[in-house]
Amino acid sequence: MAQEPIIVCWSGGKDSALALREILRSSRYQVVALVTTCTEGYDRISMHGVRCCLLEAQAESLGFPLTKVFIPQRCSNTEYEIRMKEACTSFKSIGVRRVVFGDLFLEDIRAYRDRMLAEIGMCALYPLWGRDTAALAREFIAVGFKANLVCVDPRKLSASFAGRLFDNELLEDMPACIDPCGENGEFHTFVSSGPIFHHTINIERGLVVEREDFIFADLLPKAVDITFTQQPTESIP
Repeated sequence: MAQEPIIVCWSGGKDSALALREILRSSRYQVVALVTTCTEGYDRISMHGVRCCLLEAQAESLGFPLTKVFIPQRCSNTEYEIRMKEACTSFKSIGVRRVVFGDLFLEDIRAYRDRMLAEIGMCALYPLWGRDTAALAREFIAVGFKANLVCVDPRKLSASFAGRLFDNELLEDMPACIDPCGENGEFHTFVSSGPIFHHTINIERGLVVEREDFIFADLLPKAVDITFTQQPTESIP
């Protein structure tokens, strides 16, 4: 049976990674591309604030083409919808009818996505929908994913969490009122390794800054030391 071509709405965070993992465990679908909204002028993932060079490194490690949909700074909802519909329509023209999202339980967000896609004759897939978020957060860690918190809403979660590794210790430190997967917008993450990646994206923490009422932990690509197993046979002039 031929696989159905799909695209994955990819934020670079843990829920996107878990949703992609679920899709890859099925023989029914073929991932055509990862689609990410990025902000013009900043060259970063919208909302998350992650550098596009790290986004590109993720796509390379995952082995999928990447489509970046650039939106203006302080983008209106209308403009966002126009640009996303244009991107999705281009994939529809080559036979794609479904878009994968990592949403967990917010009914209003799901209804919004369904309505937007229906207007262009497409539909959504939600492979994580309805899963227990505490169990899902623990599963993310247990199967070997690694992620850092890159954006924190200080009105919901202490700014001290920005930049921290998403691990069991963080989950223990997190207030009980916070969703363990950050589904209510408490925080966003960047995934640097895991079972669906071919290799680790090496990163190091940069500055932690406040911008437009959010706390962002900048992540930087980290150079990898190369150790020669034997001496070169010729000297380099």
